[in-house]
Amino acid sequence: MKKFIRFCAVLIIALSLQGCALVPKQTPYRNAVSFDNVPIAYAVYGEANNKPLLVFVHGWSCDSRYWYYQVPYFSKNYQVVTIDLAGHGHSGQARQSYTLLSFAEDIKAVVDQLDAKRVILIGHSMGGPVSANAAGLMPNRVIGIIGIDTIQNVEYPLTDEEYNEMFNPFKEDFPSAADGFVRTMFAENTPAPFIDWIAKDMSSAPPHVGLSAMENTLGLYLDGGAMRLYESVSVPIRALNADLWPTDVEANRRHMVSFELTVMQHAGHFIMLERPDEFNRKLSRIIHELSK
Repeated sequence: MKKFIRFCAVLIIALSLQGCALVPKQTPYRNAVSFDNVPIAYAVYGEANNKPLLVFVHGWSCDSRYWYYQVPYFSKNYQVVTIDLAGHGHSGQARQSYTLLSFAEDIKAVVDQLDAKRVILIGHSMGGPVSANAAGLMPNRVIGIIGIDTIQNVEYPLTDEEYNEMFNPFKEDFPSAADGFVRTMFAENTPAPFIDWIAKDMSSAPPHVGLSAMENTLGLYLDGGAMRLYESVSVPIRALNADLWPTDVEANRRHMVSFELTVMQHAGHFIMLERPDEFNRKLSRIIHELSK
């Protein structure tokens, strides 16, 4: 807990001194051009070797900074890539519709530019289905997908009423709705400064980007789209999830060639930041298993 509180202090200092930039100022950002000419910012850490390239994909209204604790840990043994999807972080915002498939094209543009042959996609939250779409665009290169607190139940039957109840507040007042939404994503006893930072950071995302991405993500569960998406994925899928929301393993397995779950107990949605040491150890084991 003391280490976690110290991390919260680092976040607050970073906010005040670096304009929310948690990554080092000298981070060597590169640009790839996506299918619609939107520039996609990404960074590469570590040396290429005979191990798979690890591509970290952030979630809704986040960016590559959310992998702050994973970059130094994994780049010791793997080449690591963090991406700002279109409309997020340092990437362009000229896209008309921020669909999961268009985000997948952003990943493909980066992997193409790096000419990577074996790739593991690691996607947090919305980054899970984005990674599933990306695997379909790169069937001979992606060898596995690891979802981070995502893919809880691809069979969830979202109704139109539930959809409107969730989505309409964001159309009316995006910053307020996003702030309130994010504050429900934490375990008990999470330090208040950490919650405040995440909530303020995500609620300051461009509303047109956040609304479009949320609409497309929720839409997966209106008509069975989530089931069809994962049925089209031909590589193993693993999930490293918190216990904040239950994961229906059997429901997922009915629609995936291979699905296994690892759970972090008493954790919230942002497990890679909340308990990075434990998270990194568990993720490392999953990566090792998929790399065989």
